[in-house]
Amino acid sequence: MNGHCNGKISEGFGELIIDSMKSAAHRQNETSRKEAEDESRLPALAAAYTSILSELGEDTDRQGLLRTPLRAAKAMQFLTKGYHETVEDILNNAIFDEDHDEMVIVKDIDMFSLCEHHLVPFFGKVHIGYIPNKKVVGLSKLARIVEIYSRRLQVQERLTKQIAMGILEALQPKGVAVVIEAAHMCMVMRGVQKMNSRTVTSTMLGVYLEDPKTREEFLNLSKRV
Repeated sequence: MNGHCNGKISEGFGELIIDSMKSAAHRQNETSRKEAEDESRLPALAAAYTSILSELGEDTDRQGLLRTPLRAAKAMQFLTKGYHETVEDILNNAIFDEDHDEMVIVKDIDMFSLCEHHLVPFFGKVHIGYIPNKKVVGLSKLARIVEIYSRRLQVQERLTKQIAMGILEALQPKGVAVVIEAAHMCMVMRGVQKMNSRTVTSTMLGVYLEDPKTREEFLNLSKRV
């Protein structure tokens, strides 16, 4: 009997290891493909930055700017890498069956993104809450979901909704709540130049939308102490 049980346990561990190895190989292949794709696009991006600098009146042959177009191109690829990533990819093997139906909150997740209107940064904190429906996700994956959507050209309103919808579709929870508080460099460095302004957006889905008490509990718990 014990031998039979041990055999089943060993078989289960073996399948788990094989699945993990397959997932790792898939991620490696996707990473290699993306790196090759980025590399092939670098010359065109760098040329575009050279043109921009020239049109601004700069001497692109001076020492300080010789490699600036290439650096800027690589930086822009990194800042928009979320276009090549999906929630399904990062949540692989990180969703667990769990008989837990109380609120889960991860707050003060750092967020950095680029405003699609002026290509300047906006940054701040993201607060996420969800009420599980027999499934939970590794907590660090919530921060990864934020990064997927923030590493794209964005507006804060859409970013907030995309994070919430990504969690909703992946976990099918009873509710999802997302609040983002951010500073926008397009308001600080140009335009109205208001240094201390902050923009707050929220998306409430499921019970957070339907039940004012649940919504209030999340908003209270996600406040900074």
